[in-house]
Amino acid sequence: MERTGSSGRLWELQSERSSGRGGAFATLPDSDPSGAELRVPGSLAASVVKWPVELAQDDSWRMESVLSKYENQITIFADYLEEFPDTDELVWILGKQHLLKTEKSKLLSDISARLWFTYRRKFSPIGGTGPSSDAGWGCMLRCGQMMLAQALICRHLGRDWNWEKQKEQPKEYQRILQCFLDRKDCCYSIHQMAQMGVGEGKSIGEWFGPNTVAQVLKKLALFDEWNSLAVYVSMDNTVVIEDIKKMCRTLSLSADTPAERPLESLTASNQSKGPSACCTAWKPLLLIVPLRLGINQINPVYVDAFKECFKMPQSLGALGGKPNNAYYFIGFLGDELIFLDPHTTQTFVDTEENGTVDDQTFHCLQPPQRMNILNLDPSVALGFFCKEEKDFDSWCSLVQKEILKENLRMFELVQKHPSHWPPFVPPAKPEVTTTGAEFIDSTEQLEEFDLEEDFEILSI
Repeated sequence: MERTGSSGRLWELQSERSSGRGGAFATLPDSDPSGAELRVPGSLAASVVKWPVELAQDDSWRMESVLSKYENQITIFADYLEEFPDTDELVWILGKQHLLKTEKSKLLSDISARLWFTYRRKFSPIGGTGPSSDAGWGCMLRCGQMMLAQALICRHLGRDWNWEKQKEQPKEYQRILQCFLDRKDCCYSIHQMAQMGVGEGKSIGEWFGPNTVAQVLKKLALFDEWNSLAVYVSMDNTVVIEDIKKMCRTLSLSADTPAERPLESLTASNQSKGPSACCTAWKPLLLIVPLRLGINQINPVYVDAFKECFKMPQSLGALGGKPNNAYYFIGFLGDELIFLDPHTTQTFVDTEENGTVDDQTFHCLQPPQRMNILNLDPSVALGFFCKEEKDFDSWCSLVQKEILKENLRMFELVQKHPSHWPPFVPPAKPEVTTTGAEFIDSTEQLEEFDLEEDFEILSI
């Protein structure tokens, strides 16, 4: 999808402000749109980078040149990110606690093990004629990728799995990484997410909100047979236990029948085979809860409950940030949120001749950035992963104990499907004869999906 005019393509050049510690770029000021000052610490304070608006109307090779400079400038300031303070406080990262004073190296190792997806450039044009870089618009998509990747790590390798540089990793790790490469035939690539977003009313190259990314992941997961996730996106701040169990409980049948079926698909002939022919299984659950925790800024009354979610063993963190600036929040220290920042532009990486992926640019080896929780935009999406039914039951107990105790609840957890809601129908893969990648190669074929408008999050 080609954008024309100076205002139409300016998004490819405007540097997105990284809030909190370590942010190097400021947004273009309204009074002077021709340049943006690069704010840097210490002796580098006099340095300035100019982003001429005229470049937005130039050829694509000029765009690559600008993006290359953007990438280099980000690298320069990586060494200036603030280290963690020397304190006795606990740090929580995706359900695990670290004592900062004595376990700092373990903490940094845990953080660097998370898959880190950033802007990329020089990948094949999206849709054949669209952008070949997501710099300036793809940050929320990258954050969604990071949350989903963490779910897949937990599913195949476990939460305690750790990554070490230059160390041979399990084959499952390589396969997970390949799900997110920037190619249209990879199930969770920027190509697939951007094109599936068209069905959510988002043009290719348009910024996504947390809820839109959640809906896109839910639909793409239907084509992912290897990971076989059930993705539930809550509606109206309400998680319905009955609906989730209906979606996740499947039947594992005997060898002459399909391996998995929804529980309600059990026929009389299956029942006649007796208990040895089938048993109830649980489809691993990715639970996403989109929320709005205030009007223009987060309401302080939600702060404790929000932080409590990072302590849960099922935690996948949160998607959020500031308007048009998305971050993947993975934990907290005191009143500061810890996040992975996708606002670094790196060159597209593909599989090598031996079929593996060089993963050095998919892990953040610098200390993570932090921001005060009260600076968070109120539009967020919490993520949780429940590999087994007992994990979901445990999560429900934790929510009832820690979240529902508040007078002003962050979200609701109910047992039964609300009677005034439409009937719950578990999402199903559309009846097509092509692969998922081919299916959404043309946006005209997205009409098979209903538009999700039940919970639209707006940035104010």
